[in-house]
Amino acid sequence: MIYGYIRVSTDKQCTENQRYEIEKYCKRNNVSVDSWVEETVSGTKRVEGRKLGRVLKRMRKGDILICAELSRLGRNLMLIMSILNKCMESGMQVWSIKDNYKLGYDIQSKILAFAFGLAAEIERDLISQRTKEALARKKAEGVVLGRPKGSKSAMKKLTRHKDEICKMLMDNCPKSLIARKFKVNRSTLYRFIDEMNIGNYSKDIY
Repeated sequence: MIYGYIRVSTDKQCTENQRYEIEKYCKRNNVSVDSWVEETVSGTKRVEGRKLGRVLKRMRKGDILICAELSRLGRNLMLIMSILNKCMESGMQVWSIKDNYKLGYDIQSKILAFAFGLAAEIERDLISQRTKEALARKKAEGVVLGRPKGSKSAMKKLTRHKDEICKMLMDNCPKSLIARKFKVNRSTLYRFIDEMNIGNYSKDIY
């Protein structure tokens, strides 16, 4: 049985590109996907808590898992290696389109998987380092980073009125009205309620 696996990290990302790549690859190689598996989840999450984990439990010897690239399986070396190791030990194959790998349970596949996983880990560290350097450069140039100016003082202002806000929430007062009363944005009010842990009141009325 052939499984097509697609993963994105956020709901703002599109799965269609990965599906297109897999379908195009299958057509070119005269194979077809029997079951599609799509999920929106961080690649750092443990495989047991993902749809991928449930699929791996169903797969049997001779089954094939096709993905656009091995980084779709996970975002760090050890996670990718653990998934590939499980597949290889069970006689299952992992086909990675962009990497042009057909990983089975032979020693060559294990070496290739290790090399790719290591490269992916190094690249992720480099991206993280470049991001830190870019933020440091912007800060040196005078660019204000982080929370917008004034939001911290707004939170302090709300803290002084915590008891009154609690009472208004208990009276089912709309949050939009509370925000206007204390002259803050609703997003600031929501963050204040969340941080102060006072949000477990009756349902809002807008």
